Amino acid sequence: QVQLVESGGGLVQAGGSLRLSCAASGRTFSTYAMGWFRQAPGKAREFVALINWDGRITTYTDSVKGRFTISRDNTKNTVALQMDSLKPEDTAKYYCAMGIRSLVGRPTDYDTWGQGTQVTVSS
Repeated sequence: QVQLVESGGGLVQAGGSLRLSCAASGRTFSTYAMGWFRQAPGKAREFVALINWDGRITTYTDSVKGRFTISRDNTKNTVALQMDSLKPEDTAKYYCAMGIRSLVGRPTDYDTWGQGTQVTVSS
């Protein structure tokens, strides 16, 4: 049974930064791609950033390119999302997810989810 536990959310002013972290257990972490997704109230969940098994390949949704950075540490079974220059429209619940294969793939290739952590950006 895979467990993903997110941390690091909170309230921040526009222009500020937050760092989210996700700790994984129960599966060989280094074998699988990981991702961050978010869901704002009344909206569908969307992918934010994906990273392949060894961290060499990443992909981002257009709205966060240049502001967010995804990274992973396979020695600690963790994946992080550094979020800089935050905007009010980044307000959402952020979820860590594990992919079904080692490559980044598509957002629909992620089938294991954490409980989420709330990020609120005030204007």
